[in-house]
Amino acid sequence: MRGSLIQRSFVVLVGLVLLCAVGAISSSAEEQRASASARMWEQLISGATTLRLPTGFLKAMPPEFVQFEFDDLRIYAAEYHPGEHRMVLNRTLSFHAAGRDLRSLTTMTPKELEVLYHELFHAYVDYLESREAGGALSGPEQELIAFAREMQVCRYREVSITPVVQRSHETEVRYLSDPEAWEALNETWAVFVGWAIWNQLEIEKKGGRSMNETPQLSGEWVSRFRRAIEAGELRGYYVPQDPDERRVTQKRFLAPASQLSLEESRRLMKQVLGLPEKFIGAAVKAVGQVKNISVGRPCPVATP
Repeated sequence: MRGSLIQRSFVVLVGLVLLCAVGAISSSAEEQRASASARMWEQLISGATTLRLPTGFLKAMPPEFVQFEFDDLRIYAAEYHPGEHRMVLNRTLSFHAAGRDLRSLTTMTPKELEVLYHELFHAYVDYLESREAGGALSGPEQELIAFAREMQVCRYREVSITPVVQRSHETEVRYLSDPEAWEALNETWAVFVGWAIWNQLEIEKKGGRSMNETPQLSGEWVSRFRRAIEAGELRGYYVPQDPDERRVTQKRFLAPASQLSLEESRRLMKQVLGLPEKFIGAAVKAVGQVKNISVGRPCPVATP
């Protein structure tokens, strides 16, 4: 009897020791992943600074907020998973394609950086969402997420879509659910951020100088912005919530009439791209008279 009791006590003790060991190993692994992600975040900001790319909105996020992973992505260079705060990067963006350390941004192509910034913007919105309820955001960040919520209700709940992407002149009006409207807004804004990065890189590569400090180069960016608006290029998509509709198509792309609005572009140029006020003023003025751009000012949200 006594021996049996001692044996059971020993088994329990061993179990507790193993449980503690597993917990310690798990905790250590999580700490290592967080440390690696924080290190990559610092490398990312350093590389962006070297390339004169926007870093203000990146620095607003804690280094450990985004968890980086590498995988063999088939289509895109990167994809972000909101809620999980997880950024999956293609192995080609890692050093020697080994899937461990982030490649220097200076070795990436403009297209890779366009996609990377598109996904980094999704991470920024995810960060704003995670902090908006607790009053932990700074004034400008709180204003941006509040503006986004207004646009979600007043602009993206009713949109024009192109049922057949190749025939952009054929459109239909759709009334979106809250999640669909939020995704349409997020994708539209991210498309603009990625577009802005790609064009900045191309312009500065050709001009050999800082776009923000050279009137000729900033004028070229503004001209490209106007042409993109005229062509209806700055628009996103949403994934239909209706299972029957998803069997027809996985994505519904917005029509040019529902592309980025004037006020949305102004807010993003200031808050995310960090462009000088004079630059923003010239861009807004250049596209203000374009026929197919909506003003997009904040509208009152009905309260219950």
